[in-house]
This record gives sequence, structure tokens and C-alpha cells, in this order.
Amino acid sequence: MTDRISRLSTSLADLDVDAMLIVNDVNVRYLSGFTGDSSWLLVLPTSVTILSDGRYQVQLEQECPSIPAAIRPPGQRIGELFAEVASSYNLRRIGIESGHVSIAMLRDWEARLPEMTWVETSSVVENFRAIKDDFEIATIRQSIAIAQQAFRTVTANFKPTKTEQDIHYELEAAMRQLGAEGVSFHPIVGAEPSGALPHYRPGDMPLGECRTLLIDWGAKVDGYCSDLTRTLHRPGSKSANSDRYEAAYQAVLEAQLAAIATIRDGVAAVEVDAAARAVLAKAGFAEAFSHGLGHGFGLEIHEDPRMGPACTETLRSGMVLTVEPGVYFEGEFGIRIEDDLLVTDTGCELLSDLPKGLDDCPLVM
Repeated sequence: MTDRISRLSTSLADLDVDAMLIVNDVNVRYLSGFTGDSSWLLVLPTSVTILSDGRYQVQLEQECPSIPAAIRPPGQRIGELFAEVASSYNLRRIGIESGHVSIAMLRDWEARLPEMTWVETSSVVENFRAIKDDFEIATIRQSIAIAQQAFRTVTANFKPTKTEQDIHYELEAAMRQLGAEGVSFHPIVGAEPSGALPHYRPGDMPLGECRTLLIDWGAKVDGYCSDLTRTLHRPGSKSANSDRYEAAYQAVLEAQLAAIATIRDGVAAVEVDAAARAVLAKAGFAEAFSHGLGHGFGLEIHEDPRMGPACTETLRSGMVLTVEPGVYFEGEFGIRIEDDLLVTDTGCELLSDLPKGLDDCPLVM
């Protein structure tokens, strides 16, 4: 945490500010290690203060003992405490997180500190977070391992009477039993036509005689996420759309492999996205791919960089990404294959290793 705060401190001169006020809970955690909420971090070139309240005094001492804390009494608002602390340092220019500061917050600060100049900044800490350190990568590996083991356990015990919601609950329970603190997002469990809705919420549809099942899930370990998707199908199932399913599945898999082969340090994110889209277009499924190829993740399930047709980011060694092409056919089925990987100097390392071939993903009950 000291190294992270030091990076931000040394960037203040380039931002042309005397200090930086961090109000986003996730960014406060990233910089300080504090896992609570409703607390701000004021970072100066040679010092840092965390602003909080009495509920968290002991927790602050335990989680970030090297950071001085300013604790407000019950009758004081955090904006008033911030004004007191900022005034004590005789600051003139403070950088603020424009993406996380409301108009009401800014107006309050302007009223309390009328001589202050407020400098809008964008994604300063988020840009730091995009490159994972060794601790973060190790924790994400653990999160992925737990998510994969939970998937194996749950899918080995399918029954026709189990519903999408049952599977959701079983996945969460299994991940917690394996050591996760919870899910990294609300799992998507879509049986047959529901799988065609990319952000579907599990319902009461039983597996019954459904021919396909899309599962998108992830664990959270020490705050860090994982994000995986597999699409299962009933072996030997013959229906009006079975041939199209097989063709679409193979195209999605080839699109994912083409994108992964493109990933390396310094490549444009849009180039990786284009590699997947080219495969799907050649197979005749371009219009069925309705979202971006992937995204970074860490303390949040969606972080920089993004990979899509309009993205401008460049991939860098140390970034952790999803690669998740998919195709969706309304009223019929959806197919998505998603893995997690680490960008390296020479290419990338696949962090997840669940089988994903057409014959490797049976829906067996």
C-alpha cells in the first residue's frame, strides 16, 4: 500500500495539484487497504490522511496502521472534517475524482473552502489499478481456482428438477465453502432461450429437457474477482437448431482462440476485438455478437481496459482480462465462452483452464 500511495504522491506535480482527494471506496481500498466505506483519503506529496468516523476507528488501526486517521464525531459531516484537514495544510489546488464526485459534494466543498481551486482528474487511480502487482495476480489466481472447482462440483450434480436459481445458489454456496467471501457478480444461469439474454437473471425454469445452458459466474477472494462463462449442451440432442448450435459454438470458440493469440504487451485493444469479430463474420454470425470482447477486472468486475470496436486502450503487461465472445439467438439459445488471462511481455498467460471444446461441455443429468 505504501508503494501505491507513493506512486500517487509523485504524480501530483504532473497533475499540477497540491493534494489529491480520493472519495471512491474501491480506490481508497486499493491505496490504503481499508475495506470499510464512507471514508476519504487525502494524499499530499509527503503525507496521507484517511478521513472516517468512529465506527471504523479500530478497523483502521488494524487494516492500515501506518496511515494517520482523522475521525469525525457523530455530529460532524465528512465534508466539514475534510475542510478542517485541508485548511490545516494550507492547500490551494486539490485534485478530485471527476467520475466519483457529485455536484452536491463539489458545491459543499466550494462553500466550505471558497479560496480553493478544484482540479478535475479522470481515472488516475484506475489507471494504476489496471496493472496488477504480484499480490493481486496471486489472489486472482486463487479466485479463479475456487470458481472453477465450484463449477465442477455443481455441474456434476445436475438433475432435471433443478432450476436456474437453484444452480445460482449452489454455485455461491460452493464458492463460499471453498474459501471465497462471496460472488464477484450476480451469476447468470440461462437455460436454452434465457441464454440468449447476455445479462439474464436466473429464474425458476427447471433444466428439464432443455438442450443448452449458459453459466457466467465468478468468485471473490480478498476483494478480488474472477469471471468465467461456459455454455453446456445436451449430448446427442437433435432439434431444428442443433446444427446451427454446433456451427455457432465452433465459431465462438475459434473467435476466442484468435483473440487470445493476438494479445501481447503493446497491442491495441481494438485489434484484439477485431480478431474475434473477423472469425464470427466469416462464419456468418457477425450480427449475433452484440457486446464487447472483454474487460479488465480486479477489485471490481469491470475495470480498465475494455476491449471493443470503439475502445482506445493499449494492452500492457500485468493487465488481467476476460476474453468472452458470444452469439445470441432470441428465443432459441445463446453461446458465450469466457476465460481469464494475464497480459505478459511476450503474449499472455491463460489463468483459467476449464475445458471448452464442444464435446468437453456436456449438459448431463
